[in-house]
Amino acid sequence: AERMVTRALEYISWCEELDYHNLDVSLKSSTVMTAIEAYQRFSQRSDYPLHLGITEAGTLVTGSVKSSVGMGILLAQGIGDTIRVSLSAEPEEEIPVAYEILRSLELRNRGVTFVSCPSCGRVEIDVISVANEVEKRLSKVQTPIHVAVMGCVVNGPGESRDADVGLAGGKGKGVIFRKGEVLKTVPEDQFLDAVLKEVARLLPEQEAKLVYPEGGITDVAGTHRTRDEGMNIPILPRA
Repeated sequence: AERMVTRALEYISWCEELDYHNLDVSLKSSTVMTAIEAYQRFSQRSDYPLHLGITEAGTLVTGSVKSSVGMGILLAQGIGDTIRVSLSAEPEEEIPVAYEILRSLELRNRGVTFVSCPSCGRVEIDVISVANEVEKRLSKVQTPIHVAVMGCVVNGPGESRDADVGLAGGKGKGVIFRKGEVLKTVPEDQFLDAVLKEVARLLPEQEAKLVYPEGGITDVAGTHRTRDEGMNIPILPRA
């Protein structure tokens, strides 16, 4: 990290000798802790703006985690002016990750803040399918809005009440919340339609049409499952 900073300052001095100061400095590394230390050291010795990144971070999951940890720590310390998420994935996969890093740190406030519960043993609906489908259909929304899709009666009602629009699903049915108030109970095959319809009510007209077109949502996301079914993970016999 110190060698990176020393070299960066040397290169900057060459530019300054030519009276050129329009610089944005990058100290990327594929090792998260090296990048963090290099950026921290440089920020203590120079005021030039910093371009953050964990270079060659890896595939979609690995790279997203490494980028989030590295840049998240730095941004939370007030270090960094521009960012780039580098993934071994399609280029359009990089921007949502970068934006979620900024939004998680409350450095940006645009689009949907999405909350969904883990696929634990208490879940009684196919929360993975429902959550993924809702999130996908809300991907073009720019208006700040908080949406929750929860799959059990334990954590579901609390999280759903805190959201602008929330679903707390149970055995074959779910409760729809809007801004903390219970609106109605709907059967499982209407989860998608009910959530998106309530979200659309809170959006400007143009965005509302994208989320909930005329005629409603006819698709069904997810299927009922019992607690006993859980994640359908086989239990292997002991050796």
